[in-house]
Amino acid sequence: MDPKLARALLCAQISEFFATEADLLDARRYDDWLALLEEDIHYRMPLARNARRAEPQREYSQEQDIHWFDEGIATLRQRVAQIKTGFHWAEEPPSRVSHLVTNIRLLDIQPSLEAPSEVTTSSRFLIYQNRLEVETALFVGKRTDVLRWHESGWKIASRLVHLDQNVLQAKALTTFF
Repeated sequence: MDPKLARALLCAQISEFFATEADLLDARRYDDWLALLEEDIHYRMPLARNARRAEPQREYSQEQDIHWFDEGIATLRQRVAQIKTGFHWAEEPPSRVSHLVTNIRLLDIQPSLEAPSEVTTSSRFLIYQNRLEVETALFVGKRTDVLRWHESGWKIASRLVHLDQNVLQAKALTTFF
């Protein structure tokens, strides 16, 4: 197969995966969403800072620094379980959320385009959250994901989220990115 066509087909497959993931989150099908995650997932969002132009490496907190969240599968399962209890103060009643994922690019394909088993992607997102008629929040930023192929389909092994805002306007950070 022509390499450009193979790459375009793989990108379309990954785009469909991200659209399905967004639909699961928007429908509050959190257990189905958890099934898309690897057992060894690293899911994190560093803090954004106003860094000087001469110090671009300081714009986001580093791995050893504080993050908005830095989680594995156990913590993500706990967050889902808490939301499902109905006693989660920031999600009762539940938020209405829309995830938009766009500008999906394939950064790395391992071991090869002909037999991809791990793909690193970059994308942009906009997440709209509405709760209690008047509470709204917008989250805008960039994601880097590592996806692994299984017989059942793609799974997320890693997600690094960079918000474009350094001050969180939302009352709580309860949505999944």
